[in-house]
Amino acid sequence: MKRFVYLILILIIAFFALKGCLKKDRGFDEDVYLADVRPLEVKTYNFEKPKNITVNGIDYLQARGNVGKFGGELITSTIGEGPKTFNPFNANDNTSAQLAGIMYDGLLTTDPYDGSVIPRLAKDCEILPDKKTYIVHLRRGIKWSDGREITADDVVFTYGTIIFGGYGDTATRDSLYIEGRLPAVEKIDKYTVRFVTPKPFAPFLRTLSTPVAPKHVFKKATDRGKNYFRTFLSTNAKPRDFVTSGAFKMSEYVPGQRVIYVRNPNYYMIDKKGRKLPYLDRYIVLIVGDLNNDMLKFEGLETDVVNLQGSMVARYRELEKHGDFDLYNLGPTTSTTFIVFNLNTRKNKDGKYYVNPVKQKWFNDSNFRAAADWAIDRENLVLNVLTGVGEPLYTAESISSIFLNKEIAKGHIQDIEYAKELLKKSGFYLKDNKLYDKYGNRVEFELLTNAGHTQREATGVSIKEDFAKLGMKVNFKPVEFNSLVSKLSNTYDWDAVLIALTGNPLEPHSGYNVWSANGALHLFNQRSDEDMAGTDRVLPFEKELNDIFNKAPLELDFNKRKALYDRYQEIVAKENPVIYLYSPVNIVAIRKKFKNIYPTELGGILHNIEEVYID
Repeated sequence: MKRFVYLILILIIAFFALKGCLKKDRGFDEDVYLADVRPLEVKTYNFEKPKNITVNGIDYLQARGNVGKFGGELITSTIGEGPKTFNPFNANDNTSAQLAGIMYDGLLTTDPYDGSVIPRLAKDCEILPDKKTYIVHLRRGIKWSDGREITADDVVFTYGTIIFGGYGDTATRDSLYIEGRLPAVEKIDKYTVRFVTPKPFAPFLRTLSTPVAPKHVFKKATDRGKNYFRTFLSTNAKPRDFVTSGAFKMSEYVPGQRVIYVRNPNYYMIDKKGRKLPYLDRYIVLIVGDLNNDMLKFEGLETDVVNLQGSMVARYRELEKHGDFDLYNLGPTTSTTFIVFNLNTRKNKDGKYYVNPVKQKWFNDSNFRAAADWAIDRENLVLNVLTGVGEPLYTAESISSIFLNKEIAKGHIQDIEYAKELLKKSGFYLKDNKLYDKYGNRVEFELLTNAGHTQREATGVSIKEDFAKLGMKVNFKPVEFNSLVSKLSNTYDWDAVLIALTGNPLEPHSGYNVWSANGALHLFNQRSDEDMAGTDRVLPFEKELNDIFNKAPLELDFNKRKALYDRYQEIVAKENPVIYLYSPVNIVAIRKKFKNIYPTELGGILHNIEEVYID
């Protein structure tokens, strides 16, 4: 039987076929804007696929990098106030997901070098000819950090109870519904698991990268119910409570300051000499608050890695000449920065509207949203906020996506006069350079973003100025990140938000919860549990997006899938429920003392942290 073939072969071929042309035909001269970082070439690496090595009956995964040295620590950082949980199944923000994800591996993962699907906790995976049945063979003899063996019981419990049972964040479960049904999962024997999807489902293999939980630890939480599970392995948990499969396990967490991880002695990866990885003794993440502190920590030798803002790249290129670090260009990020208006027309439990009814009419007016889109000067944002280290973004897919709609990605330049004409069509008018709706209400609203992110704060100021050219009064307000998340996911009492999400350039279905009408990240028209699971007041374009995101994953032909995802990008560009702004280029600095550093566009700088060592 062919392994890792049926659903990914076309994707991999298409990735390399399209990758070379993604930077063409965008209507944007990237050489002008990226001139300062052109010498930082995006590097590629030629590695063989990971090898399975069996030693004394244990199925190890052999690392691909050079043989290194044991010892030392690597210190990195995270922006903001820190994690909200260390439970990977509860994490619905990027910081929590990353800090929890360090400790737990999935059955499979995406190869950071070429985008293919490769084994992790699984030794291999077979896809049967019906293209619905997946036979996963686990590594024999590998262990959790507490010494218990990792078995099929852990996998069946993770998927059958936690994910399919709706514990914690339901994003993964929701994306796996196939015509109203979930896949089946069953144990064949101690080291073999069978998954069966109701129909052939193109994204399924990549779903198997979801962390696997130790049943003997997590079952105690699921037995106590979903409310208790939401608090399980919170930031108040003790390090001894964590039983992990990843390269590191937690040893200390100081709120607002740092998270310290130590090497997992039972990790299942070995180097080419057969020695257990990771090489590093400790992996430390400092919680630095904002981007300015991030830079200060790096320059003060308190951290070893830093992602650079565009404004810092030229300076760091000079510092690099005589410094102790190297700069790497990882290409466009998969992050999409955007603004979104709140289209919610519902009432809360107290009978009050989440959004002022006057503003509801503005935000639900397609001409109003289109005018906002045309009023934004994206090239100015790239030049002045990103200092040229990035590209304008006009589409819901990231620039590096193999499903990018190149026509939509060309975008358009700012056109204030056209924006004014769009507003006139809906009865808006100017008086003393102030914009009013047809009922005489002054157009004034609040634009929120997360405080401490200087790029977004600068972006918000620029957008405020652009909208002022239309006569709109924008009250721009950076707020503490957790407060912002609460407004977005719980109270829904906001007008407009400037924020970013991270996408998957190989699989648009990762955005299911953004575009599904009842998705947890359907920010522009969020529905509570009481809103009939997303069946009430579905806008026409929402329905078409729903249909696309239900149909596309069932299509195994790449070109047919791409046609569907091209259409979704057309809808978003026409209706503007989300207005995209720019995509930064990912420039990273890391100390020269660290070896086995092989940054990639897909994996970032530390995708192979278990192989990194100090020389």
